[in-house]
Amino acid sequence: MEKNKHMRSRVLYVAITVGMVVIGLASRRFPVLGKYPGDALWTMMVFFGLAAVMPALSIARLTIGALVISYAVEFSQLYQAPWINAVRAHPVGHLVLGSTFNWPDLVAYTAGGLMAMLLMTVLRRYK
Repeated sequence: MEKNKHMRSRVLYVAITVGMVVIGLASRRFPVLGKYPGDALWTMMVFFGLAAVMPALSIARLTIGALVISYAVEFSQLYQAPWINAVRAHPVGHLVLGSTFNWPDLVAYTAGGLMAMLLMTVLRRYK
């Protein structure tokens, strides 16, 4: 029974992750609100990706994990070696790693983590 519960959860979390990717790419293509909604959605995607891989994790651990990954990627942008800049120059590399460190991105990631936490709380409450 417990295994089926986690399998259903994984399917839902993968679907939400894919949805976050689609909405995030759309927010970059049509930046009506600027780049920050895409940053918040990126952290939400990481959150639900982690939930798909480890569905039994608490909401707090998922939030911390998503924020640690998001912040680490942002701070990694301070490192500007030629090899990593070549990776960042590729469209996929740019989407995953970004290119330029920006303090306000950390605020957007935090907002995304909080929104994901709220969404997960609602999902788990109404399951």
